Parts: sequence; C-alpha cells; structure tokens
Amino acid sequence: QVQLAESGGGLVQPGGSLRLSCVTSGFTLDHYAVGWFRRAPGKEREGVSCISTGASNTNYADSVKGRFTITRDNGKKTVYLQMDGLKTEGPAVYFCARVRPPIRLGVCSLSEYEYIDWGQGTQVTVSS
Repeated sequence: QVQLAESGGGLVQPGGSLRLSCVTSGFTLDHYAVGWFRRAPGKEREGVSCISTGASNTNYADSVKGRFTITRDNGKKTVYLQMDGLKTEGPAVYFCARVRPPIRLGVCSLSEYEYIDWGQGTQVTVSS
C-alpha cells in the first residue's frame, strides 16, 4: 500500500524556517519523482517544488525560488522541503505526492495532474 506522510509543519514567525518531511512507504522511492504542493483556504492547490529521480533535477515555483530547497534521501525513503525566509501569509496545508507512472527519469513537474498518490498534508502558518 502506497503511503506518504508529511510532518514538520507549524506556526513560525516571518523570516523563520521550517523543514518539512515526507516519509514514504509501499514503493521504491528511488524510482519516482516527488512533488510538494500547498493549498491555502479558498485557493487552488499549487505546485511548490519537485525533485526527480536521482535528484538530478529540481523545480521551484517562482514565489519560493531562492528560499526553499528540496532534497531526497532514498535510503530513508524521505523527501524534505527546507523552507527559509518564510513570508507572512495565512495558513496553508503542504502536501507531498508521488508522480504518476510511467516513470520519466531525471524530470519532474509542478503540475498536480502529474501526481497520483498524496499524503494527508501538514499545516504551515507564517505569522507574527
């Protein structure tokens, strides 16, 4: 059974940092790209970052470039999203997701339609 479990969310002050973790099970993480997405109340879910197989390629939304870093540890079956320089904004739920087959090596997309399995999410709130 494929599972993805996010953790690491919380309340942080503007300018602060959080590291989100996505622990996976039920599949071989090495073989799949993984994406991070977020959804704020009343807004569409948007792609934040993704990482390809072998970590050879990463993509970031323009709004987070230079502040967020995505990494993966296949041995720990975990994908991380390091978020620095967080900006004041309302609560958002961050999700990680596994890409939809067929597997494409070395590429990843920020389109949610490319992903098939999703975690339950972890909430992040940036506020003073």
